[in-house]
Amino acid sequence: MRDNSDVLSAFIRRNAEADVILARLTAVSAWHFNIPPDAVTLADVGTLGGYLDGLRLAGDAAFPESEHVA
Repeated sequence: MRDNSDVLSAFIRRNAEADVILARLTAVSAWHFNIPPDAVTLADVGTLGGYLDGLRLAGDAAFPESEHVA
């Protein structure tokens, strides 16, 4: 059996980094991505759409059924 402790450590670091990003996204989402509801513009809709595109790509890669989680 080969020692994969370096690989496991790298994986755990990347997993922790992903957890931090997800937590930050969850927090900023709770605050409507720091945009007051009465100040939302069409540009903000487009920006959020770009975020969603990236999240969908990540979701499709992570879930074998390749379905978006709704």
